[in-house]
Amino acid sequence: MRRSAILRAPPISAIIRRGQDDFLVEEIPLTEPEGEGEHLWLLIEKRGENTDDLARRLARATGIPPAAVGYAGRKDKHAIARQWFSLHLPGRDDPTAETLAESSLRILRQARHSRKLKVGALRGNRFRLRLCDVTGNRDAVTERIQQIAMQGVPNYFGEQRFGRAGGNLARARAMFAGRPERDRNRRSLYLSAARSALFNAILAERVRQHSWNCLLPGEAVLLDGSRSYFTATPGDAALDLRLADWDIHPSGALWGTGEPPSSGEARAIEHAVAADFQDIAAGLSAAGLRQERRPLRLRPSELTWGWENDGLSLVLDFSLPAGAFATTVLREIADYIDVGGRDPSGVVGTTHEQAQ
Repeated sequence: MRRSAILRAPPISAIIRRGQDDFLVEEIPLTEPEGEGEHLWLLIEKRGENTDDLARRLARATGIPPAAVGYAGRKDKHAIARQWFSLHLPGRDDPTAETLAESSLRILRQARHSRKLKVGALRGNRFRLRLCDVTGNRDAVTERIQQIAMQGVPNYFGEQRFGRAGGNLARARAMFAGRPERDRNRRSLYLSAARSALFNAILAERVRQHSWNCLLPGEAVLLDGSRSYFTATPGDAALDLRLADWDIHPSGALWGTGEPPSSGEARAIEHAVAADFQDIAAGLSAAGLRQERRPLRLRPSELTWGWENDGLSLVLDFSLPAGAFATTVLREIADYIDVGGRDPSGVVGTTHEQAQ
């Protein structure tokens, strides 16, 4: 991922995730449980545990197969995360709090529902981030955040999508080179990393050309909050107004079989970037993934900020749609070191620039 050209260099440097309390994420659900049905939905606050591990632990605690546990999205281990899980318990009473609750989690709500919670079934996420040991031009932070609130940021996939030191992407390339991965979940993870890397490269090229937030000839235009798209007509003033209103967005390819639905100049950029990542593009096509689209731009909502500890800590609150990354917004505000809950003294963390 390359430095975004939308904004000047970030005005400050900081440390993130010194402690779990410095990174809070809360799901905005697509639907609420109805109160009856075979599936028990649990709103859980977890600390220091990733989503898949907790799902397996819930399955063991209730004596059900791991496949009978559902969730809408994966949440980071090094954070406080409030998210819904579903347990398929037909004909069974609800498990006791003692059966489920441990020191690393709290059950905030529980209710029955008729359906399993499926991946992707959420509107978005709310975030509260605390940036510590802030240095740099604090006076410029307000201007930068206001600019982001109006113009948005390039909608990159965050570095966590690629695993520690890019390991998920390296394993995807090994898989494409002939090393099979039989574990279904890992295979899905590696394919997702490869697809995300190619998208980020396409977006980086659009950023370099200053076209990430405008419509090119042949643009596959996405409707806001939808996977539906149509091809842009050059010189359509009505589309420019809809773009300014954030009703539609330019999009980039989530690579798969066949040709992307873009055409003209927009498709030429995607093909040129895909040629530079030929192993990934070919591997994704061979895996049978469909061509899909992702918006090139992202605008946080409910964005507020404030200073703590005499200006040494900056606290950000905002919401993002499903599939967006908080660090994508953060990278335009601060050059940060992500210490993932570790004491930063003497520890080499992941810097914002290294992660790109």
